[in-house]
Amino acid sequence: MERTDGTRPAFDVEAAVQERYGRAALASEGDLCCPTSFDPRYLAAIPPEVLERDYGCGDPTGDLREADTVLDLGSGSGKACFIACQKVGPRGRVIGIDLNDEMLALARRAQGEVTRRLGYDNVEFRKGRIQDLSLDLDALDEQLRERPVRGEGDFRRLETEIEELRRTRPLVADESVDVVLSNCVLNLVAPDEKRRLFSEIHRVLRRGGRAVISDIVSDEEVPESLRADPGLWSGCISGAMREDRFLDAFAEAGLYGVRILSRSEKPWRVVDGIEFRSVVVAACKGKEGPCLDGKHAVIYRGPFRRVEDDDGHVLERGARVAVCEKTFRIFSREPYVEHVELVGPYEPVPADRMPPFPCSKGMLRRDPRETKGAGYLVTTEPAGRACALDGNGNGTCCGGSKP
Repeated sequence: MERTDGTRPAFDVEAAVQERYGRAALASEGDLCCPTSFDPRYLAAIPPEVLERDYGCGDPTGDLREADTVLDLGSGSGKACFIACQKVGPRGRVIGIDLNDEMLALARRAQGEVTRRLGYDNVEFRKGRIQDLSLDLDALDEQLRERPVRGEGDFRRLETEIEELRRTRPLVADESVDVVLSNCVLNLVAPDEKRRLFSEIHRVLRRGGRAVISDIVSDEEVPESLRADPGLWSGCISGAMREDRFLDAFAEAGLYGVRILSRSEKPWRVVDGIEFRSVVVAACKGKEGPCLDGKHAVIYRGPFRRVEDDDGHVLERGARVAVCEKTFRIFSREPYVEHVELVGPYEPVPADRMPPFPCSKGMLRRDPRETKGAGYLVTTEPAGRACALDGNGNGTCCGGSKP
């Protein structure tokens, strides 16, 4: 039913998507994907029917590491999972989540052949909605077969059992995966459920984990006239988020370091003058926790005069900016570390002696004496000549050269 705020079309989005992808699991449908190249080394172990019925708009598997636990949202025929399982190796683990029974059957059939070719099995496929990663729909289906709902009393009992399933046997547990992947699936979720979808990504990621999402975005807001078309919904058009809002959704869910890894120059499709194109976006989890002052600072290298992160930390080019101990650790890793110089205290401050740090106050300069300590009165002496020259006239201590 259509909502008064226009966030959900009059038809059932989920039913429209399931019907089309059910057909696409049985026979290849070229209109559902953007041309994407993959490393052929990882395709050799994957059965042809999986490759032929894979639908996506990019490759989010590039940043996987050995022994990672990977979650693929909307795993479809299983192609991304089978690529990922080779990259993480036998010590890693890959979980594919999909709602479509035909797609799940295809992926599960192929799993045995992939296992035979690789010599190990580290993939499993589970049934669920990607915006609700706590409810295991295979377990729910089993309960419904054993105890069908025949009346109001059974329905109340089912509601209780569903909550018990979520609590004791979640589809994906809190903070249990290193990487969340998705390839052209987030746009298939109804607009009023997208906030919950990004929240679920944050919930299941471990601290220090990352999300790498390939999806279709639009350069303008998608109007209601397009949102009312079932074919455009299942074709990855109607549910596309405006590209700036797509990135904002990661930050609003509590992720940090949000960045575009790739963005197609040419649009995949243009509908009524609105351009739809593929992007691959990455973000990290790990900024939770208190802000404490360990006398750390960072110096932004440039090239911009001033930048601001998602938490309101303002960095000016060349300025020694005070940051909390947690932010310093975040800036010590990708994607920040290549842009800043890290200035730690000469004498580390014990964690139990760190006072609260006012991260919400924008840019705070750090006096060098705070880092070095008020009693730092060191004077260094030259070891020899101030700048000896070698046989070519180049300075041997300061890198200079004879004019």
